[in-house]
Amino acid sequence: MKRSALPRAAVTVVTSALSLALLTGCGGSGSDDDKSAGAKASETAAAKALSGGELEKLIIATADVDGYKVAAADRSQQFASSKDDVKVVDEKCTPIAYVLTGFAPGDSAAYINRQATEVAAKPSASSTKSMEDMTEEELDEAMKGITDALGQTLTIVSLSSYEDDGAKKTLSSVSEAIAGCGGGFTATADGDTQKFTKVEKEKASGTGDESLAFAVTGDADGDKVVVHGEVVRHGSTVATYYSISLAAFSGDSDVAAYDIPAAVIKAQAAKLS
Repeated sequence: MKRSALPRAAVTVVTSALSLALLTGCGGSGSDDDKSAGAKASETAAAKALSGGELEKLIIATADVDGYKVAAADRSQQFASSKDDVKVVDEKCTPIAYVLTGFAPGDSAAYINRQATEVAAKPSASSTKSMEDMTEEELDEAMKGITDALGQTLTIVSLSSYEDDGAKKTLSSVSEAIAGCGGGFTATADGDTQKFTKVEKEKASGTGDESLAFAVTGDADGDKVVVHGEVVRHGSTVATYYSISLAAFSGDSDVAAYDIPAAVIKAQAAKLS
């Protein structure tokens, strides 16, 4: 195997586990941090939903955020086949499950998502060698490449748009799910069932008109996995962020704490402002 393929291979192996990750670490309890203290009473309820084409122009691209590659999300590896395939035993927890499967948290008029991944360091000259031909030092360097790749954070960014007060109602439903599902819940996607154990309140970014953030704990093959979610309303558009450290699936018990990348949220908020 060429070293140049090592980080990619590691990411591929780990992201393939995201078919489980979509249900690994779901639960509910979170933060309700409004950008301004309290919504303005004069804010109009009538809002026009953006079209899918308009959302295409507004969602982040690689050029918008330094240090990240932004591409179409690979639904075949990471998500349920469709939103209808996501089933939650406790219905009020469904918006959280949608966030963690990369779908719109509410009944949107239009929806789009992207996958933002930290850019790995460029491989060294030894990357052209097979592992069998590497010296001990080169093999150590190759293994470090895998570790570095696993330490990256993958973030699913989605935009969904709503008619009238649909975006505000969607944020309310997420808030209710966060508050009411703290003890965990059970969800099924494409026939895979997972019990989620814990959700903790986190401080939201404060971007947009309203923002909510939460951390969810689950289990992946016996290892505790923590993922992070944030939902932000920008007028009639809702941005969601779902981040996971790839190291969470490496079996490394000393995975460093991580958050949804501030650079990704900042870049997306700038395009929506």
